[in-house]
Order: sequence, then C-alpha cells, then structure tokens
Amino acid sequence: MDPSKIGYSEARKETKTGLKSGKDGAVGVRIFRLDLHVHTVLSPCTDIAEMTPRAIVRTALEKKLDMIGICDHNSGRNTAATRRAAAGTHLTVIPGIEVTSAEEVHILGLFPSDGAAAAMQEEVYARLPGQNREEVFGYQVVVDEFDQVDDLDQRLLIGATTLSTERVVELIHKLGGLAIASHVDRVGFGLFSQLGFIPPGMLLDALEVSRRTDFQTARKKFPQARDYTLITSSDAHTLDEVGVAATKAQMTEPSFDELKKALAREDGRCVLEEESL
Repeated sequence: MDPSKIGYSEARKETKTGLKSGKDGAVGVRIFRLDLHVHTVLSPCTDIAEMTPRAIVRTALEKKLDMIGICDHNSGRNTAATRRAAAGTHLTVIPGIEVTSAEEVHILGLFPSDGAAAAMQEEVYARLPGQNREEVFGYQVVVDEFDQVDDLDQRLLIGATTLSTERVVELIHKLGGLAIASHVDRVGFGLFSQLGFIPPGMLLDALEVSRRTDFQTARKKFPQARDYTLITSSDAHTLDEVGVAATKAQMTEPSFDELKKALAREDGRCVLEEESL
C-alpha cells in the first residue's frame, strides 16, 4: 500500500480517539506510540533491500506507530527523504543521527528540523576519519522519497568520530536537539559499558533501553538510570524489527516540541514506562 494513501483516521481505527485528561491531570493529552531509533539503507549494517524510506513508513503505519526517529550511523542523509515519504499520513518522522563518540559510545541526536540535523551532520563529518570498504562493511545508500538511489556515501559511517561523548551531547543541544544515550544496557557501544557511569554535567535528555531489558531491571542494574527518563526503541535494521519495541508517551500531538516536554516530564507530558514495550 502506498503510505500516502493511509490517512489519519484509518491508521487510528484501533486506537483511542479524542482528547482527554491524562496522567497528572493534564488536559488534551493522548497516548502515542514512538519508535525513536530506526536505521535506513544508509547504515551499512542494515538490509539493503528493505530499509528504504517508503518501506519504513509503510511498516511503521502497519505497526500503528505515531512517531519514528530516523537515526543512521553518523549521518542524517536519509532523514529528509523519509519525512517526505511520510507526507499525507499521520506518521511523524523526527530527523536524527546516531553518533559514535571517540569513546565508542552511541548517542542519539533527535532534531527539530532537517536543517538542524544537517548542521549536526557537518560537525560529525568534519571529525569522522576513514573511508568505507563496501566489501567489508556494506553499502551506504542515499535515497530519495521514492526509494531511488541518489548516492553512495563513502565515509566510514560505522566508525567512531573524534568527538568526546560530552562534546557530542553539547553539539546536539547547541542545535536545539535532544540527546539520548543509546541502548545503555548493551555491552557494546552503551554508555555504561564504555564509560562506566554518566559523567557529572552531561545533560542527557533520556536513556534508551533495548528491547532485551525492561525499565525496572535497567534501574536496578544502573543506579544512575533512576534519575533519567527511560525510553525503549527497536534499533531496527530490518523491517521486521520496526516497532518491536516502542515507547508510549502522553502528549497532545506527535511533534518534536511535545516529545521534548514528555522527556522532561513537563506540563503533564510524560513517558508511560509501565505501558511501553
């Protein structure tokens, strides 16, 4: 099915409709399903035949998601195309980048606009050494909203930047974005496995837990996690993985500004941890 032919009312048939009073007495809020960590064919570790903008949008709608974040490794070159592919549907696409710091910590940067994501990409590319070896790491495909190939990125997107983790977070915030530590429960590329702790003064907006760990377990295993909003995401590299883990958030609409409030627990917006999968 053409994603543009799936309208708001059709996509929401099996979900609650209408504005209501939510948790903490907030008026006009609803519950939305978010998968804020999805890769495209730009990431060399994805299925090159599957993770195109139109296929991702179609699958997200089928999974009844309201918002997705496109977060390829060290690049945002497919975010705008995915957003355009979602035009005419109820799905909100947040432009993002999964940055690998010098310490090999993965940080999700979610941005309010394509321009902000592009500016972050410039900062990352200026500090990303190496060239991709397609026969070893795979193709890094830049596509348009019709899934047509525009380019092959030759940078070593799977590699680490020379940016410290603290600097990555600072740059994301400087550009008006949200900084979320990726899959903190994982041994590889997780904040706790790489650094051992959250450094003082690192202003993270949330911590992401993989689908293999529930929030209660994460808070017990990592005491510092008790001080942060937790989300869960699919970290999808194949279409089957899109939406297998999703965060439920109480907001008035699926927008960047409302997401920011939910992560900060402002004005009655919040992440519903007990309902997230």
